Amino acid sequence: MKRLYKIVAVVGLSLVATSCFDKSKPNYQFFPNMYEAVSYETYSEHKVFKGGVEAQTPAKGSIKRGFMPYDIPNTPEGYALAKASLQSPLDSLSLDAEKGKTLFNVYCAICHGEKGDGKGNLVVKEKFLGVPNYKDREITAGSIFHVITYGLNSMGSHANQLSQEERWQVSDYVLKLKSEL
Repeated sequence: MKRLYKIVAVVGLSLVATSCFDKSKPNYQFFPNMYEAVSYETYSEHKVFKGGVEAQTPAKGSIKRGFMPYDIPNTPEGYALAKASLQSPLDSLSLDAEKGKTLFNVYCAICHGEKGDGKGNLVVKEKFLGVPNYKDREITAGSIFHVITYGLNSMGSHANQLSQEERWQVSDYVLKLKSEL
């Protein structure tokens, strides 16, 4: 008999506990703001934020995730320092010759030529003159990276088009072209 009472009690408690469940209404939330955040329209005005505008500038000195600052200045001394001391941080597994070639052909070959001989399409059409042949230059991976980052003479900076890793890929490919000339 006691056993029957226990079974009936367990079944009764189970029915009571599950009868209150409603799929359309979730359980009580202790911190609802963590689940249902207050949304603000971009560039809208709110008293909550400094200056009354939702879009805030990043904190001073902050850098985006995955970005490594390049501290060598854009001066002739900075170029000489990069040429003498800067080495590629990419190891042999990270270097991809095909990717370097593709990036070079997209961004550099129009002036420097696909072989690095300084006879790109724009040079042949005389839009730019004086583009150097890589075999005539004393270059290192660091000097190539520095020039791609800041530009030199008529060449503008490509830092906005190429990430740091991509610039190192192109630098490696340029050295490969120089060795083949």
